[in-house]
Amino acid sequence: MGICSPPTLAPDNWRDRMALRCWRWWHWSAWPRTRPPPSGSTQSFRQQFSTQEQTPQICVVGSGPAGFYTAQHLLKHHSRARVDIYEKQLVPFGLVRFGVAPDHPEVKNVINTFTQTARSDRCAFHGNVVVGRDVTVPELQEAYHAVVLSYGAEDHRALEIPGEELPGVFSARAFVGWYNGLPENQELAPDLSCDTAVILGQGNVALDVARILLTPPEHLEKTDITEAALGALRQSRVKTVWIVGRRGPLQVAFTIKELREMIQLPGTRPILDPADFLGLQDRIKEVPRPRKRLMELLLRTATEKPGAEEAAPGIRLAVTRLEGVGEATRAVPTGDVEDLPCGLVLSSIGYKSRPIDPSVPFDLKLGVIPNTEGRVVDMPGLYCSGWVKRGPTGVITTTMTDSFLTGQMLLQDLKAGLLPSGPRPGYAAIKALLSSRGLGSL
Repeated sequence: MGICSPPTLAPDNWRDRMALRCWRWWHWSAWPRTRPPPSGSTQSFRQQFSTQEQTPQICVVGSGPAGFYTAQHLLKHHSRARVDIYEKQLVPFGLVRFGVAPDHPEVKNVINTFTQTARSDRCAFHGNVVVGRDVTVPELQEAYHAVVLSYGAEDHRALEIPGEELPGVFSARAFVGWYNGLPENQELAPDLSCDTAVILGQGNVALDVARILLTPPEHLEKTDITEAALGALRQSRVKTVWIVGRRGPLQVAFTIKELREMIQLPGTRPILDPADFLGLQDRIKEVPRPRKRLMELLLRTATEKPGAEEAAPGIRLAVTRLEGVGEATRAVPTGDVEDLPCGLVLSSIGYKSRPIDPSVPFDLKLGVIPNTEGRVVDMPGLYCSGWVKRGPTGVITTTMTDSFLTGQMLLQDLKAGLLPSGPRPGYAAIKALLSSRGLGSL
């Protein structure tokens, strides 16, 4: 626990960049904890909500897209609601800050919307608070009329194969956190002295990682990538990146935008095996247009395949065949294996949420909190939104729609009198609790 202090070292040092980031958002942590009452509510709101519930205190756990979109909906549709956002990091915005590729600044523009939400005098950000450790969910429920869990997916799906823990094998989530400056990944130090890397998985994150590994450093200098990562990539000897998936081209999870960026990457060339595309020309005629365009681009690229190059030793793969059709298609091992030379392995098979508190139900298999439209099962007054609600799928707009729905359900319950009545202390109670434990928030 503690606070950020002004930077004192050279500004090109990575740790200083983090200090600068913390300092840049210092005005958030300096917000007054006692906020002025909002302007008078309209008569319609006085009629809809009871006197005791005219100023509902709502807590949101997590300051990524799900947390901010939920807060935005609540503040917009209830003129007196007050929302406190708790975050374990020192700074807000979650994966928008630490998960979006540095060469995709346009995706980070949503931060402007979140900043407007945060500037509301009915919204406060409390960083450096780990819910489940520093304060429990039941304690939050005692202090607030409603609690929304929007803490995202803090873990990665395990490969569950021999050698997964060997040096040189990392999760793509940790690698992304490393080049984006996520504090918990700052010491990752991947060895980029090899000439070949393998990425297991075929989604947008896999292509993001491949693109960062192969992008000329002079292009990355124009982005907000950390100095530590940029320095390591300047010294990188990685020349070849293999992207490996269990299923075929028709089932890839990346989008056409990311594919185009890889194909057009300066100084690189795509290598696709035409054999993987046999028979697809007729099958793609009936698929939705976005998927059809993606497949057509893959097919064109596959026919331009150059000769393969040699690389250094690395990973053994099981050759699979596809069985079933449509969404039921699955990869079945054939019994054959293929050795793929490499010196770096990155697992990009998905993110995974963790249980946050023993009091909150959690489906370990699916990695989500059991819920009905955002209402946590058998726990009145407790809600969830984002990846911890539906799983780590979709894009930011998917999370926006999902979070708005959770906010809508919460306000419906508030209007119906299903949430606790009477005043709740909100952050004042949590601040006192943290202080009694020798802790504090930013």
